[in-house]
Amino acid sequence: MIAGVKNDRGLIRVDINECKGCGLCIEACPPKVIALSEHLNHYGYRTATYAGSGCTGCGICFLTCPEPGALTVMRRAAGSRLDPGALSRAEAMEIGRKETAA
Repeated sequence: MIAGVKNDRGLIRVDINECKGCGLCIEACPPKVIALSEHLNHYGYRTATYAGSGCTGCGICFLTCPEPGALTVMRRAAGSRLDPGALSRAEAMEIGRKETAA
């Protein structure tokens, strides 16, 4: 690891079919790694989008989101793998299938 470079401690997934673009997660995010997308979903909302790096895995965005299922925050375990306890059961099974296939 290069000195001064931090690994991401989390990952954010946005369900564009659930997000209504209210912006509460954007305001609440301490590292400011969430923004509104330029594209509209099929309901006509500009949805939240993750910058792709910088997530601390704190979950504050998840807690402030009024839409159930719009945001999923996954924390990275001590290694580089994601913590399956932070995933929904279906997502954990899908990641498990991909890892066993590889």
